[in-house]
Amino acid sequence: MQTGPRTFPFTLPEGFRAPDGVVHREGTMRMATAYDEIAPLRDPRVQRNPGYLVVILLSRVVTSLGGLDTINPSVIEGLYACDFSYLQDLYHRINRTGTAHMQVACPHCGGDFQVEPPPPGGA
Repeated sequence: MQTGPRTFPFTLPEGFRAPDGVVHREGTMRMATAYDEIAPLRDPRVQRNPGYLVVILLSRVVTSLGGLDTINPSVIEGLYACDFSYLQDLYHRINRTGTAHMQVACPHCGGDFQVEPPPPGGA
């Protein structure tokens, strides 16, 4: 029996550069709850700009990033676009399938397989 939320490790392609100049790339994300998706709808920033929803949502489910003490919307806002996109993709994979793996089909035999996503920046 699992006692806590499922978490998934990740490595950002570029990394978040903190004000002290340290780049943080390694982190974890937990599976989202229904409340994680509902609560941001009450946030005034989301009400003014619905596109901000994903910023609030990621700040709720990213549980660690390097040595940062807290993950808040300012951290998510400070990500490079490629890192932001990477986290959105990871969020969708783990909350749609319950795994960070990708489902692929072999072009030769047609069999379905789960594989690890390619490393950030390509293989």
